[in-house]
Order: sequence, then C-alpha cells, then structure tokens
Amino acid sequence: MTDARGESPLMETGIDPGTLSDEDLFRELGSLHRTRLETLRHGPDAALNNHFKRTAELETEYITRYPGREVDTDRLTQDF
Repeated sequence: MTDARGESPLMETGIDPGTLSDEDLFRELGSLHRTRLETLRHGPDAALNNHFKRTAELETEYITRYPGREVDTDRLTQDF
C-alpha cells in the first residue's frame, strides 16, 4: 500500500518506519512519547492498541539503526 501521493509504503498504523529519514523517525517517536499518557488515560482501546503497535514499530527501527546507541551511565542502577 502507498500513501496518497503513491510514494512511501504505508503500514496498518502508518508509514513503514524503515522508509523514514532519521529526522522523521525522531519526530514520530517524539510525537508518540508526548501523547502516550493522554492515550493511556483517555483513549479508546483501539487507539491504545494502535499506540502500542506504532511505538513498537518505531522503537524497533530506532534500535535497528542505532544498535550501539549511547547509554548514559548516570541512568544505570546497580541492577544493570
């Protein structure tokens, strides 16, 4: 499936994350994280399920692109 312009492949929850530029991927991740609590608290089940799915898709793409991402040692606890 493609978008209205016939360009980027669409998935059930949006544009395939693999086709997004880094800038678009970061923007989409930021948008999801900004709307997370509101969706969790007030969204219908379908919206929450879509949010779960899209978050997993985008975060998986991020990890694929940046497997050696920087880890802030100040965020570590003794358990890790």
